[in-house]
Amino acid sequence: MDISRRTGLFAGGALAAGSMIPGKVLGANEKLSIACVGIAHMGYSAVKTANEEHLAAICDVDWRDRSAGVWKKTCPIEVAAEFPDAAKFNDFREMIDSLGDKIDAVFVATPDHAHFPAAMAAMEKGKHVFVQKPLAHNIWQTRTLQKAMHKYGVQTNMGNQGHTFEGMRLIVEWVQAGILGEVREVHCWTDRPTPNWFPLPSSYPPPGTPVPDGLEWDLWQGPVPSKKYSPEYMPTRWRGWWDYGVGALGDIGCHCLDAPFWALELGMPSSVEVELDQPVNDQFTVYGAHVIYNFPARGGKPPVKLHWYEGRPRPPKLPGMTELLGNGMYMVGSEETLYAAEMRPQSPMLWPRENMVKYKDILKLRPLSRVSGGPIRELIGAIKGGPACGSNFDYAAPLTEVVLLGGIAIRTGKRIEWDAKNMRITNHPELNALIKEPVRKGWSFGENL
Repeated sequence: MDISRRTGLFAGGALAAGSMIPGKVLGANEKLSIACVGIAHMGYSAVKTANEEHLAAICDVDWRDRSAGVWKKTCPIEVAAEFPDAAKFNDFREMIDSLGDKIDAVFVATPDHAHFPAAMAAMEKGKHVFVQKPLAHNIWQTRTLQKAMHKYGVQTNMGNQGHTFEGMRLIVEWVQAGILGEVREVHCWTDRPTPNWFPLPSSYPPPGTPVPDGLEWDLWQGPVPSKKYSPEYMPTRWRGWWDYGVGALGDIGCHCLDAPFWALELGMPSSVEVELDQPVNDQFTVYGAHVIYNFPARGGKPPVKLHWYEGRPRPPKLPGMTELLGNGMYMVGSEETLYAAEMRPQSPMLWPRENMVKYKDILKLRPLSRVSGGPIRELIGAIKGGPACGSNFDYAAPLTEVVLLGGIAIRTGKRIEWDAKNMRITNHPELNALIKEPVRKGWSFGENL
C-alpha cells in the first residue's frame, strides 16, 4: 500500500452518526464495540484487547512506514494492516462524532498532552473510557475528568496496571491490618529518565525540520500551542518535554506512588519540596531530582513525608540491603518496614524478610477482592455490570494530581504550598498558570463542568 493511498484511507470515517444512551450497561455476554485512540506501543495492547470484544475503529496521526524499525509490529500502519475491518481515522474528534451509537467505549493511549481532550470527547458522548497513565497533563484536567465521570454516568479506568496486581492488594492488606504500625516515612524511586526513553535534545527548543509524509503534525500537537516539527519530539521522545509529557514522575509515578497513596489514604499534600541535580529547565526534564511530599495527618493517621527520587538520586539503603534495584518503594513503620522491589509491586515483603514469619496468620488473609486480566479487562467487566474499577477517576484523578504537583516542582525548581480545596499554589501565584494550561482553538473541552 503506497503513502498516497494510506493518506486517503485514514482521512475520514466510514460509519454513520447516531446517538447512544449515556453510560449504557451491557450484559455479561454482549460484545462491546470499542474505538482506540493512539494505537502504537502501549496502544497496541489496548487494540488487541478491544479486538477480543469488537474493534470498531482505530485512530492515530502517525501513518509513516516504520516497518524496518524496532517498533515494526506496533507502528500504526502495521496495526491497521493487522485489523483491516476497523474503521481508520486521523482525528479522534471526528471519529467519536461520526460513530455515534456504533461504539460503547473509547481506549486512549496517546502522549500525555492528548489524554484529556480524547477522554472528554468520548465521555461527552456517553462513552466509557480507559486512559493510560498519567490521567491528564494538568490538575484542572484531572478534576474535570473526575466530574465528567459522574455527570455522564460512565465507567472509567486509568492504566496504572499494578493497581490490579496481587502485590498491590497484599500491601494494602498488610498496612490496614496494622502490621507496620504508624507509617510516617515513604521512599519511592525510579532509574528514569534514562537515555532510551528520555534522550537529551540537541538544543532547547530543537531546530525545526520538514514534517514527514504520513504524519499529521498539527493533530499530534492537539491542544498545545503550535511548534515546528522536530524528530526530537516523537514518536517516543515526548515524555521529557514539559509541553507534551510530565517527565519521569509522570511516566512512573502513577505506578510507584500507587501503593502508598492507596494503603495510607494519603489524600493531598500540603507542600512539595524539590532538590534538582541540574539547573532547572522549563522545557525539558532534568536528569535527577528528589521530590519531598508533605502529607498532613488524616484522622487518626499521622503525617507522612513521601520521598520521590528519579534519575541519579537514590534513597538510603535499608539495613542489610546490598543494592537498590532500578525501581521500587519502601514504607517505614513504627513496627515494621515494607519493601517492594518493582515499578509495579508484585512481590512485596517485610524487611528483613524473616520478620514475615511473625505475622504468618495475618499475612495469609485476603480480605480485599482480586482482579484478573489487568485494567482494560477490569473496565470491560465494569461496563457489563461488574464492580467499578479500582483506578476509576475518583481514585485516578487525585493520584495523578499528586504526580502533577511533583512535576511542577521539578519543572520550576520551586517549593510548592498547595491549597487543594481551592486548587491553588499559594506561595508562587505565577505557577498557577500550570494548573490549567491554555489550549488552541478547537481543543477546549469540559469548560462548563
